[in-house]
Amino acid sequence: MPAPDPSALGYRAAFAVVPRLPEGLVRAAASLGADLTARRRGAGVRRLEGNLARATGASGPALRRLVAEAMRSYARYWADAFRLHTWTPRQLRERTRVEGPGLAELVASLEAGRGAVAFLGHSGSWDQVGAWAASTWSSPVVTVAERLEPAEVFEAFVALRERLGLSVLAVERGGGGASFASLVRSLRGGAFVPLLADRDLSGSGVPVQLLGHPSRAAAGPAALALTTGAPLFPVSVHYEPGPGRRSRWRSWTAVAVVHPRVPAPPPAAEGQRPDRRAQTAAMTQACVDVLGAAVREHPADWHVLQRVFTEAAP
Repeated sequence: MPAPDPSALGYRAAFAVVPRLPEGLVRAAASLGADLTARRRGAGVRRLEGNLARATGASGPALRRLVAEAMRSYARYWADAFRLHTWTPRQLRERTRVEGPGLAELVASLEAGRGAVAFLGHSGSWDQVGAWAASTWSSPVVTVAERLEPAEVFEAFVALRERLGLSVLAVERGGGGASFASLVRSLRGGAFVPLLADRDLSGSGVPVQLLGHPSRAAAGPAALALTTGAPLFPVSVHYEPGPGRRSRWRSWTAVAVVHPRVPAPPPAAEGQRPDRRAQTAAMTQACVDVLGAAVREHPADWHVLQRVFTEAAP
């Protein structure tokens, strides 16, 4: 019998124990753990440091302070993720704010039954915003999760999102036509489809410039919008301190900004058929540009402890 995977055991314990602990204690422990992890400067923290250096140009003590803030933000995400399903509807409303110049058009599209696609990045608490959408809007919220090992961890995260009211489609590494077809059907049925797309997990993403550096992003959101006619909105998420005194115990507000819709570029010449591949690339780059600007505004909430740029640091 193979030995239990340590990460699976850790996640299983967190899902079982964290919701039973006092919320303030969980937040304080997460913050302290983040500070210790930042000081140890393991491989993930060093990667985060390099990513944030490229994003902001910071170095020296300023960069170390930013990395420490980013690790506290990342720990905040996990502390809340393990407890989101225990929050009351009132707590979810009080701790989440959705705003931005594209919000009215997004809501209008959902109310008209046309569906909508959101291009999300790994910033703030995207799970919290998804839970808010599922509890606030009548449209179903449908997203995807890449099937990864160990299976127990994957299944635990799918179960978490489903408890929050989201429908989750599992996809194999490298993507798959079945999941795309399912998302097309969902959009044509009026669903809201938020997709994490700022990192290419499939290896078949679109080359983009992220924060002035080569990267790759998922083509799925733009391709879905072009296939279905549903509008595509970049959505950035960051944290703001909640009310009350500043302490490790306080709650934070997840703020989702719905940016203006990204339209499909017109054909190069009148009467010419659109180049779908070129349209997908242009729309993906436009979304990445918006999220990159949001990262520059709120760099501490960009949770990127993995490689995101495709060229080595100078």
